[in-house]
Formats: sequence, structure tokens, C-alpha cells
Amino acid sequence: MSEKEFLTSSYDFELPSKLIATYPASPRDAAKLLVYDRKTCSIFHAHFYDLEEFIPQNTAIIFNDTKVIKARLYGQKYSGGKIELLINRALNAYDINVYIKGKIKIDTEILFENNLKAVVKNLHDDGSRVVNFYLNESLLRFEDILPIIDKIGHVPLPPYIQREDNKEDESQYQSVFAAQEGAVAAPTASLHFTPEQHKRICENFPHAYVTLHVGSGTFKPVEAEIITEHPMHSEYYSISDEAKNILDSNTPILSVGTTSTRTIEFYVRNPIQKGEANLFLHPHNKPLRVNYLLTNFHLPKSTLLMLVASFIGVDKAQELYKIAIKNEYRFYSYGDAMLIL
Repeated sequence: MSEKEFLTSSYDFELPSKLIATYPASPRDAAKLLVYDRKTCSIFHAHFYDLEEFIPQNTAIIFNDTKVIKARLYGQKYSGGKIELLINRALNAYDINVYIKGKIKIDTEILFENNLKAVVKNLHDDGSRVVNFYLNESLLRFEDILPIIDKIGHVPLPPYIQREDNKEDESQYQSVFAAQEGAVAAPTASLHFTPEQHKRICENFPHAYVTLHVGSGTFKPVEAEIITEHPMHSEYYSISDEAKNILDSNTPILSVGTTSTRTIEFYVRNPIQKGEANLFLHPHNKPLRVNYLLTNFHLPKSTLLMLVASFIGVDKAQELYKIAIKNEYRFYSYGDAMLIL
């Protein structure tokens, strides 16, 4: 192991802005697919609709079935000052961790459409806030907020997609198998599956679902000089009985996305089927159970790129990213995909 793998600067790279995908491929499975086979050190350039050709036989596939909520809300204070609020995660039934653009203090009341109101309860040093939501002065549980924000909220596109969300994003920034509401960011490797391809793969391979409600912390760059000093964010996870049976077996696993990977690997280290996962995978904390990884191309200095390096090392990750840039693969949430075998 080299000291370089501990340095955050080792995970930096220059990306031409034209390669940041602001819209998804159409159809979804028309995205490019870079395939890297570790056994033969081979690289293949394909498309996502070719995926089945590369998956080894007798592999089980684990999907994350989280569903993105309309977590971005626009409101105002009683004074009329405009406020933008991004729901991050539920801390419990009533306390919701959020990020707020605009000046606020404890007890500030923020008014939204449809008689929805948020009251600020706490201000955290990391920039997040804790609020309670009310409807007509009645305190709301998190699950009661969801149908309201589905009407008045906006799709929480990542900050690097520098445009307003539109009607198409409501379906495009959501996997075709999304089922469990709670994410504020999409598990992006999942976005490439069309209904037909997902059905086909599920007919031909054993598969199961886990849930990891992706929080906005997934976009937070590592600011510490040494990666192991980064405080990893925590997210709610749940593992179905079907997934548990696969994880407890010796069947080789293809994990669809970094979120599924972190969920699986957290369970391997802490065999509990639901709770809070905060596992940080990197070259000095390698996967123990996942054999193959399907993922997108990630931000520089991100924990997601470090997770990719936990499979192949930082030098190989940088090499593959340079090849992807040279071949004009599209990066980030709406971008192209990579399969590591």
C-alpha cells in the first residue's frame, strides 16, 4: 500500500465542463459503458444495452430500490425573504435534517404552498439545520410530508447540473425500479436501466433489492488532506430477506452502484438488516463481499471515486478516468457507466 492512496489530492482530476452530463442519454440504455476486466487487464468500450454480455454466469445482482423525493422546496419567511430548503434526511419521525439558503435563526418560520410550514429547531456546525414541518399548525411525521412535497416540491438535481428541474426529470432522475421513498439523490448507476432491460436481467440472473436512502452528503467533497480523516455521512439502509440470503451465501455479487455496495459491505461488517450506514470504502478498506461493481463516473476528491479505487487502486482508477475523458464519456449523475469485473 502506498502513502499516495491516503492523500485526497491523489483523487483529483481535471474534467472538461462539456463532459458534465446535464441531461440523460435517450433511451436510458444508450449510455456508453466502459468495461474493465481485472483478471485480463482488458478494457472494452460498449453501451449499457450490452451489459448482460459482460456479467459472469451465476452472478447475483443487487439493486438499490430507493426512490428520490421532491426534496427541494421554495418558500419565504413572514418578512417576505425568499428561502430555498433542501431536505437531507429524517432524523426521526418529526425532526428533519435540511440545508437552507437564506438567513435564518432558531424558531424562524418558513412558509410554503399548500399551508405547509417549517420551523427551525437547531443550527448545526456543518451547515445543516433541523426543522419540524407543520400543516395548518399540526405537527407532521416525515411520511406525512411526502405526499405534500410531491405536489409542491422540485426534483433535487445535483449542484453540478446547472439548470432548473423540469417535468422530464421527475421520471428520468428515478430508476425504473424505485420503490421506497426517502432519497434526495438518485443511485445513478440504476438510472441506465430501461424497464425491458431490467426485466430481462432479472429473468436471467438471481437478484434482490436493498434500500439506501441517498443523502446530499454523497456530493460532499473530501476536504481533509488525509482521506481517513474525512467524517463519513450516515444514511438509512434496509436489506430485504431475499438480499440477506444472497449476501449470506457464496454467490458472486454484482452491485449496482456505490450505494448498493456500501449497504452490502456495511451489512457484512455489521450483520443487521436495517439501521444507519456510514461505511467509507477506499483502498485501505476494501470490499469484503462485492465481486463486481457497476457505477457511473464520479466527482474529483469524492468518497465515490475512493470507493471505485477500493476495487482497483487509485492508479488504475485515474488511468480509467483518463481513458474515459479521452473517449468523451459523459460524467456524473446523468452520465455514462463503468463496469468493473
